[in-house]
Amino acid sequence: MTVLAAGDVSPGVLGFIVVALLGVALYLLIKSMNKQISKIQVPHAHEGEPDKKAD
Repeated sequence: MTVLAAGDVSPGVLGFIVVALLGVALYLLIKSMNKQISKIQVPHAHEGEPDKKAD
C-alpha cells in the first residue's frame, strides 16, 4: 500500500463510485439508443414502384 504525504490528494472511493456510475449510465443510454434506432423503418425507393430497368 502506498503511503501518501500530508499534501497529496487521491480520488479515493468516492471518485471510483462516480466513474462507475457514469459508466453504468453510459451503458444504459447506449442500450436504449440502439433499441430506439432499431425501431426506425427506412422506406426503400423500390418498394411499391415498378422496376424501370426492365425496359
